[in-house]
Amino acid sequence: MLDPFAGPGRFFKGNLHTHSTRSDGARAPAAVCALYRDAGYDFLALTDHFLAKYDFPITDTRPFRTSGFTTILGAETHTGATELGEMWHLLAVGLPQDFAPTPPDQSGPELAARCAAAGAFVAIAHPAWYGLTMADADSIAAAHAVEVYNHTSAVKTDRGDGWWMLDALLARGRRLLACATDDAHFRYADWCGGWVMVKAPSPEPDALVAALKAGRYYSTQGPDIHALAVNRDEVVVECSPASTITLLGRGSAEAAVFGDGLRGARLPLARMKPGGHVRVVVIDERGKRAWSNPLWLD
Repeated sequence: MLDPFAGPGRFFKGNLHTHSTRSDGARAPAAVCALYRDAGYDFLALTDHFLAKYDFPITDTRPFRTSGFTTILGAETHTGATELGEMWHLLAVGLPQDFAPTPPDQSGPELAARCAAAGAFVAIAHPAWYGLTMADADSIAAAHAVEVYNHTSAVKTDRGDGWWMLDALLARGRRLLACATDDAHFRYADWCGGWVMVKAPSPEPDALVAALKAGRYYSTQGPDIHALAVNRDEVVVECSPASTITLLGRGSAEAAVFGDGLRGARLPLARMKPGGHVRVVVIDERGKRAWSNPLWLD
């Protein structure tokens, strides 16, 4: 049996992508941390834009940690250029305070590798928002994940979805995770719309980053996934009340159940490709979604 949430600990709620007045956000770091703490989050990564015009900030949020709320240092890192000539956007959660400024000639793949080597969980940020191509994404060998939901991109430009890219990368054999984030800038209602629930033995930053890298989490806009297990013939899901629980595999492979107030489902693997991957989507009556990470059947 494959259980991505096996092991000690509990789920901790966190946002992995946020901005402050240290870059282009509208609220100061202390206010950003207070907002998420008061909203019931267990942790926050304040990821200001790591650019020369902002003096390459790794915003120090350690003073805003409390007994029930912690922070992970990180940044949204940049370099040029993508296939469309856009500046790269690479999310790095778990960077050291002394992470060196980006050299002007560093490529996107090189920057991602440097972030990963420094200990960060690296995600390909909001691919739809700036027209990232499949060739671009496939070049980032050091990525751990793709942002499959970016709340600011959804609210501001209707380009918040990244599953199209992750599904295509998975079909090519890439083993990548998924993450939902806010990318909040606080200039419109762009906060508390997408987050991760991380299963970790403690809320210490190092434990959270290790759990992220290991895929011991799910992403959500609201619904909860309480338990998830892959057996020989089926995937077993336990969740908060849902109207749809769907299992997706490579290409068109799928299985789904529908109803009112579903608390779980047993989804058959018969249509899934042996050795491939599957993932679960839970949809509630408001249309809000929760997404598991991909699970590999080998």
